[in-house]
Amino acid sequence: MTGAELQEQLIADGFDRPIILMTAYPDDKVRSRALNAGAVGFLRKPFDDEMLIECLTRALGSKAA
Repeated sequence: MTGAELQEQLIADGFDRPIILMTAYPDDKVRSRALNAGAVGFLRKPFDDEMLIECLTRALGSKAA
């Protein structure tokens, strides 16, 4: 199962937590699909600390609302 497939399954099961996907094999179609489905981040490995912090900040902010 890919990360995008896992995201779809989690959403179908009612999982309502922010999702950040990380991949070593980025694909624009998968990125768009994941973000359109509600992922708060899509990180390409290797990623830097600031990118991760930005995604975590968005994830935490999305649950504070």
